[in-house]
Amino acid sequence: MVRARIAFTLALTALACTSVAQNKSAANAAASGEARATRALNAAKTLGPGELYAFLKPFPKGADLHMHLSGAVYAETFLAEAVKENLCVDPDALKLAPPPCTKPLLPASDTLTNQPLYDKLIDAFSMRSYVPSSGWSGHDQFFSTFSRWDALKKAAVAEWLDEVATRAAAQNEQYLEIMQTPTFAHARGLSNQLGWPPDATSSITADQLAALRDELFAGGLRDEVAADVKELADAKAARSVIEHCDSPDHESAACGITIHFLYQILRGFPPQQVFAQTLLGFEVASTNPDVVGINFVMPEDGRISMQDYHLQMQMLDYLHSIYPTVRISLHAGELAPGLVPFEGLSFHIREAIDLGHAQRIGHGVDVLYEDHPDALLKQMADQHIMVEINLTSNAGILGIEKKAHPLAAYMSAHVPWALSTDDEGVSRIDLTHEYARGVEEQNLTYLDLKRSARTSLEHAFLQGESLYSSPDDFAHRNPACAAPITPTAELTPACKAFLIANEKAAAQYELEARFAAFEASIP
Repeated sequence: MVRARIAFTLALTALACTSVAQNKSAANAAASGEARATRALNAAKTLGPGELYAFLKPFPKGADLHMHLSGAVYAETFLAEAVKENLCVDPDALKLAPPPCTKPLLPASDTLTNQPLYDKLIDAFSMRSYVPSSGWSGHDQFFSTFSRWDALKKAAVAEWLDEVATRAAAQNEQYLEIMQTPTFAHARGLSNQLGWPPDATSSITADQLAALRDELFAGGLRDEVAADVKELADAKAARSVIEHCDSPDHESAACGITIHFLYQILRGFPPQQVFAQTLLGFEVASTNPDVVGINFVMPEDGRISMQDYHLQMQMLDYLHSIYPTVRISLHAGELAPGLVPFEGLSFHIREAIDLGHAQRIGHGVDVLYEDHPDALLKQMADQHIMVEINLTSNAGILGIEKKAHPLAAYMSAHVPWALSTDDEGVSRIDLTHEYARGVEEQNLTYLDLKRSARTSLEHAFLQGESLYSSPDDFAHRNPACAAPITPTAELTPACKAFLIANEKAAAQYELEARFAAFEASIP
């Protein structure tokens, strides 16, 4: 018996030593791969933007968590669709218009033979060729683009999804969390009928909001939930058809891109409309697993957006208490000195977290102008509130770039962050461009880029548990999947079961496998 126990102990010891040796070997291989990738990145950086882009395009990027669908589509797509829909072009206002195309309107098909008009429209629909001028800033140009293609039918959404998914697949991305505004005409109509409490111009109580919610439900607000769910489901189904995702012989690479939605709420309207649309968004997100959260959009510096900011955060505070499982990411701090009074820079990010219950902050550019910024940064780090970093957007809209950008402050304070595109079509960029800009402008290292990609999936609103045992600690994985991840590694039964049960962990495991393959490919 004693000899048997000794033999069993020796066998366990040998097994443990083998496991330690394998883990050490895998760790050494990973470190070697990271070292080669670091050298290759640094070499590409010295050779110029083209070399840097070429190196980073196949780099695994995880997710793009800050993307507006209409802003992600390139202007050329809008014009091509306008021709297909037999729309008109206003050559003076440089926008699309519905038929009939009577003067001064021209058929959109005229752009196919009128290069100067075509060029003017591309420039008007985007930041291409934009040069600042007196009375017309990058902010003005950027936000003016969205109304120029309003005449397009919503049926084009499936084609837009295909475009962004195809672009993402070509750059070794995995997941897109896309902001989109489904139909809310019924909710808007109800809100206008009910109005807003006259004594709630700057603040409102939970009891008042509860009464408004009851009135909106009594008026049939929930009737629009099914229509919104169907609208998004139809768009995804049509995208699948476009990409031949049910036909293995013709399947597009874009089929491998997972897409979920954030319900996009328009913050620049009267409070009764904002509350009704936000309530509808929470209802849809509670019903449809494809809608994984909500977000507020429109210029944060707009008059109503600034005037009602606190009021809107109170709306979110109340609705979060009713729908605690609905995730929230908020545009906050997309502001810069001079754009608004300094008082307006002092509280938006903090209120988005404390009242708005934001789990992620979009932009966060004015963080160092907030009251007690060090305490705010520490709070964000302690609570693992991630920042969605949009370098090109911040430069074009706010004029904030290079050392003026707070990314270094976020990194120094250990606040989780990840690069994203915001509106890649309007800005004429892609996610690879943002990674390259991070290297050139913010001196990000290879390990910084790797952390950005990992963080994007760690903070994605995907179902289930993380692959990692502690938030934002990428050195320690869940025990079920603790074995080394290599290009040829096979899943253990326990790890396979864990990944099947947890969408987020499965995406993170796939990212690690892609990192292993990418680094192994570097000489």
